[in-house]
Amino acid sequence: MRRVIVKPGLALLLAAAALVSACSAGDAKTKDAAVAQRPPLSVSPVAAMEQPMARYIRATGTLMAEEQADVAAETPGRVIAAPVERGTPVAQGAELIRISPTEADAQLKEAEANAAQIEARLGLTPGAPLDINKVPEVQTAKASYDLAQSEFARIQSLLDQRVVSQSDQSLQAARARVDLARKAFSDTVVRSPFAGAVAQRLVSVGDYVTRGMKVAVVVRVNPLRVQLTVPEQFVAAVSAGSPVSFEVDAYPGRKFEGKVRYVSPALQAEQRALTIEAIVPNASGDLKPGFFATARIEQPAKTLGIVIPAAAVQTTSGTSRVFIVNGDRVEERIVTTGQAVGDLIEVTKGLKAGERVATANVAQLADGMKVS
Repeated sequence: MRRVIVKPGLALLLAAAALVSACSAGDAKTKDAAVAQRPPLSVSPVAAMEQPMARYIRATGTLMAEEQADVAAETPGRVIAAPVERGTPVAQGAELIRISPTEADAQLKEAEANAAQIEARLGLTPGAPLDINKVPEVQTAKASYDLAQSEFARIQSLLDQRVVSQSDQSLQAARARVDLARKAFSDTVVRSPFAGAVAQRLVSVGDYVTRGMKVAVVVRVNPLRVQLTVPEQFVAAVSAGSPVSFEVDAYPGRKFEGKVRYVSPALQAEQRALTIEAIVPNASGDLKPGFFATARIEQPAKTLGIVIPAAAVQTTSGTSRVFIVNGDRVEERIVTTGQAVGDLIEVTKGLKAGERVATANVAQLADGMKVS
């Protein structure tokens, strides 16, 4: 028979390992015994339910003004008033800037005087249409009709063809110049094209503006548009009218609602994504163009999901767990959670419908603990 000789150092090491193993087993038994000896905790068990779930597409995007207008001057002149500042709310037709009306007023008066002279020469009242029978030359010719009928016919023909025609053209041209002068006078006040807010004011009192020069930017902020980017795989699930809810960093925890109005007919090739726009009411004015939005778009089809009270789930270091109630004890179970539905949360893995989970004193529970 062969004899096994164990060196003293190795023997000591084996003895130490055996001692550690025995201590660990003892600690485990002690821990289990301590758990078993704890007084039962009330856990208020609730059965996991299976119910239809609304599914959402997550997207990100930016809030934009519903309308934006670059307002320009339509007549040249010196700015004499600028009653609005950036951020000023304005109604439709509100005054943005005022241009000196001196030159436009003089041109209007000149045009009106010229038109009045022509009307007086033709025997017309201001603004009245031209009546050939009231023209002095025609009336004179008719008065001589009994004396020279043939002469009247010649004069009438002459007047019809030349004098009256020229007078009518002169009158129309004069009245057109009056209309243009009135418009130029009216354009000395630059007004807001719609109700909204002033995003920029680009001129100040004393500046000289030319025709077509941009003087202000006006935006409509109620409602707003939120432009979102949707991943390619969800394109078929998005359509006009789909509900959208979103949050912005400026108001943590607050949700805003809207509806999809526009779906782009083509994907963005560089991102393989679809651009959509939703309309968002903003009567309070809390939302501002430029805010970054994190949105959820509800999908039309619903699927079944298992839900439990959110209070039943404990999440530590990214790992979620629940405690299943079996008789008078609990079993720890690692689960995967899905989307929240009010006070409930979906469990996508690790739990079956009908299994009961603890919802009270969850933080104090341990695997195998006795509960009531």
